[in-house]
Amino acid sequence: MEKLSYKDSGVDIAEGNALVEDLKDLVQSTFDANVLGGIGSFSGAYKIPNGYKEPVILAATDGVGTKLRLAIDWGILENVGIDLVAMCVNDLICNFATPLFFLDYYATGKLNKTKALEVIKGITKGCLEAECALIGGESAEMPGMYQKEDFDLAGFAVGIAEKERVERENSIKAGDILVALPSSGIHSNGYSLVRKIIAEHHINLESNFNGKTLIEELLTPTKIYVKTFKAIEHKIKALAHITGGGLIENIPRILPYDVDAIIEEQKIQTLPIFEWLTKYVADSDKYQTFNMGVGMVLVCDCKEANALTKICNGYILGEIKQGNKRVKFA
Repeated sequence: MEKLSYKDSGVDIAEGNALVEDLKDLVQSTFDANVLGGIGSFSGAYKIPNGYKEPVILAATDGVGTKLRLAIDWGILENVGIDLVAMCVNDLICNFATPLFFLDYYATGKLNKTKALEVIKGITKGCLEAECALIGGESAEMPGMYQKEDFDLAGFAVGIAEKERVERENSIKAGDILVALPSSGIHSNGYSLVRKIIAEHHINLESNFNGKTLIEELLTPTKIYVKTFKAIEHKIKALAHITGGGLIENIPRILPYDVDAIIEEQKIQTLPIFEWLTKYVADSDKYQTFNMGVGMVLVCDCKEANALTKICNGYILGEIKQGNKRVKFA
């Protein structure tokens, strides 16, 4: 009877070990003074920063969604790691948490070290932009679960905030102002619909789109808003990350029950990619599927609005009025 090795089953331990060695310098480039130890242990260690009276730890997890399918099919992998970090840290700051550290999970049918390193380079780039440390991760080779070199990503971000800030009473009231922070593009939501549009209309993704190919435009990485948040966190009442569900579903998550968010539709600075997409999308879906050019929505006192837009490079989108926790367009 012939005896089998782990490699015979499709799992190459040597390739995995080589990946770990090659990514050490990348990972360590994200470390700050609070990271304890290096990489290679069973878990990452991070010291609670000084200066907090009652520190509260917050956590968020997410993936890249079916945007990853396009990236894999076209071999354009350098930005999906940025998307992964962005989707997690952008959620954290909505709870007024400063991101501290990040972990990733990379699962594939057949580990390709070169491709995995390209993805992890993007993750480290995202962590540096988000000013958080990449203190650990896992790569799993799982033949039978994933086809060939297909892979999926998951990310986990941990942040910190003052307890009183997390538990603060919602102070949003009628007369407050909605401020939009522009997105960099589609970000990482709605790609199942994007891919259906591409398939049904036989769209050439190598065609020119504003000086680049359409596939390059579609794979523009999600914008990370952490530095902006740090500059304005004491000037705002709330912020909403505009992800799946668009403006319609995400803004109500920050509203008290007695107000509505009134958006002046003509003020939305819609990006060219959305002008292209909405030719194929029902009007009823566009604000509930895509961000339409708005990556974040902030709420602030009317007295702060003009100064705030200059600090964060945003613009006034609308205002808060009496209502019942809904988004309306004017």
